[in-house]
Amino acid sequence: MARYGALEVFKFGCYISIPILMTVFVAGDPARLESIIRNRQYVVYPPEGPRPPTAEELHERIRNSKQQ
Repeated sequence: MARYGALEVFKFGCYISIPILMTVFVAGDPARLESIIRNRQYVVYPPEGPRPPTAEELHERIRNSKQQ
């Protein structure tokens, strides 16, 4: 039964230490963190499209369409 307790302590130690060590490894060096962010850009935004017309432009279009 003592063997299972040691296994649980080991697993808990892994669960706690691996994220902490990876955080120290990645975030400890700002140059490394910046290179990781630049190499792994998951969000790619599409190019910006044409702007919608302003309220004044819409009113002008409505006035022009009524006149025609």
